[in-house]
Amino acid sequence: MAIFDYKAKDLEGASVVGAVEAPSENVALDVLKEKDLVVISVKERKRITLFQSSFGFLRRVPRKDVVLFARQLAVMISATVPIVQALRILVKQTDNINFKIIISEIADEVDGGAKLSATLARYPTVFSNFFVHMIRSGETTGKLDETLNYLADQQEKDYDLISKIRGAMIYPAFVLGGMIIVGVAMMIFVIPNLTQVIEESGGELPASTKLLIGTSSFLQQWWWTLVVVAVGTAVLSRVYTRTEGGKRQFDSLKVRLPVFGQIFQKIHLVRFSRSLATLITSGIPVTRALEIVADVVGNITYHDLTLATIKEIEAGNSIATAFVKSKDIPPMLPQMMVVGEQTGKLDLVLEKLANFYTKELENMITNLTSLIEPVILVLMGVAVAIMVMAILLPMYNLSQSIAFFGLFRLLA
Repeated sequence: MAIFDYKAKDLEGASVVGAVEAPSENVALDVLKEKDLVVISVKERKRITLFQSSFGFLRRVPRKDVVLFARQLAVMISATVPIVQALRILVKQTDNINFKIIISEIADEVDGGAKLSATLARYPTVFSNFFVHMIRSGETTGKLDETLNYLADQQEKDYDLISKIRGAMIYPAFVLGGMIIVGVAMMIFVIPNLTQVIEESGGELPASTKLLIGTSSFLQQWWWTLVVVAVGTAVLSRVYTRTEGGKRQFDSLKVRLPVFGQIFQKIHLVRFSRSLATLITSGIPVTRALEIVADVVGNITYHDLTLATIKEIEAGNSIATAFVKSKDIPPMLPQMMVVGEQTGKLDLVLEKLANFYTKELENMITNLTSLIEPVILVLMGVAVAIMVMAILLPMYNLSQSIAFFGLFRLLA
């Protein structure tokens, strides 16, 4: 159905602006007349073009803003503020201009008779499938404020976890990036001036010096090819990972990497456990909750495992059947899920698992960060040592030759 923006006046003559969802303009007019509104104008909202959708990343809303939105909306609904009025207040309180526009559109549609969950579903880049279904559950049970509070808590935990991981990786990434930039700059601008004297000496150069001179000459003449190759590789990788086969291979590779694979695995397990626990607590059936989690978990490997679990449950088997067979799932997860299923406390067990894997993930990130720092220092030391040897060794040989030649002339 289409969305129609309208301008109208109510029975008291006050101007009313909003949006209504309807299959046609005539139906939209009928809906507005039923609300005792005198319609001034009705205009169908334009659909998003392919160009606009391609550059949708420019309108992304930070996760932190979504968490704050859920928390503030929950507080106002708990205070018996009408939902449309609460959304209008949030429009004024939001700093992000893109999110401000989205909330304003949501308020218009809800004011036009649409459900909040259905309206949020129109913005999948901002509100996840998990978020929408939680809101729908709150609308069904009549506990929207409690659902929003619970949802905000879970979103905050997810946001804090991602923030800690990014924060831990900033320092190593900054140091490595700086080291590469300084190294390339020296190769292009500094090393040629130093090696020019060595080359003019005409003596036999060590292998390290030849390698340094060759690398410097290549970067001076062909630096742009490295840029083209790097950009081309990034673009091709991006395109390939967007295909089903490419995404499947990339997701499978991520959880099997030597060191970082365990980190990615824990991230997906935390997301799976916490999301499933939240949905079950909200009264959503297990099979439906698993369908939602399959889209939320963010990895094809675990997506397929979750869908396979649904089939096992429908066949009358345990919820942990598919997980037991997988090599990408630690044994503790299916064993604990079986315990939760047998005791009827699956949601509590999953929440405990989410907290456990979160703590384990934080420890892994801390240990990895502590390990990366000395590794970076060693790499920097080795690089500097090779560069110094490549420059100083031939200079030392050259000075020895000059000294020997001078001594020979004195003796002669």
